[in-house]
Amino acid sequence: MRGLLLLMLAGLVAFGADDDWTKVRALKTGAELRVFKKGAAQPVLAQMDELTDENLVVIVKKTQMAIPKDQVDRVDARAVGGGAKKETTTKQSVDADGKETTSTSTGYSFGGKPDFETVYRRPPSAPKK
Repeated sequence: MRGLLLLMLAGLVAFGADDDWTKVRALKTGAELRVFKKGAAQPVLAQMDELTDENLVVIVKKTQMAIPKDQVDRVDARAVGGGAKKETTTKQSVDADGKETTSTSTGYSFGGKPDFETVYRRPPSAPKK
């Protein structure tokens, strides 16, 4: 019975390891990323391309680059978008002489980029026996 329980627990751990990448897999192509690699002092600033079984594929300065999953400590992402937002308002009114008038105005608002959000963090490794 104990062996079956350990086998089930090992299966859940293996399933959970792949599940950690769910948020990364859900990122849209072009999302801004900060990828923290094992042993690197600075993160890699890149754009999301795709996630394969073995690699996180990103674009760095118009060059495609594959980072092995086992070398990734953390991935921070910023959503695609931001920039200018167009707002149009239309008003209809009736003049004193009964004429109907329509006026339209358009405005633009410029917002900053959203903050980076951590979407993957390497789980702590099991202690060595």
